[in-house]
Amino acid sequence: MTRRAVSTAGAPAAIGPYSQGIVVDGFLFSAGQAALDPVTADLVAGGIEPETERVMANLTAVLDAAGASWGDVVKTTIFLVDMADFAVVNGIYGRFVTDPPPARSTVGVAALPKGARVEIEVVARVG
Repeated sequence: MTRRAVSTAGAPAAIGPYSQGIVVDGFLFSAGQAALDPVTADLVAGGIEPETERVMANLTAVLDAAGASWGDVVKTTIFLVDMADFAVVNGIYGRFVTDPPPARSTVGVAALPKGARVEIEVVARVG
């Protein structure tokens, strides 16, 4: 088994001992992406809508760096601090995914790094 790390300046650099993504056996496993600006590593301001837009942009950059797109995504996991944000996140998320949409889990969590309200990870087919 050969693992290849995925790294792109289009998403925030890892803030710990992990990769933005790992490709193995034809699949990309992304790290969870929060709404961190890739240049400053600061959480974007403005609430759940701009946070979700930034999360999806970060994931798009990781997918692109791995040679994949949203059409290759087979599974996502969404982590929400407040389940009341579900409808807003779902609406923005729905603009990015393709038919048929990937399998998905949504999990309510107590907190996320840097005070983020949403974090999303993906598994995608590569190549």
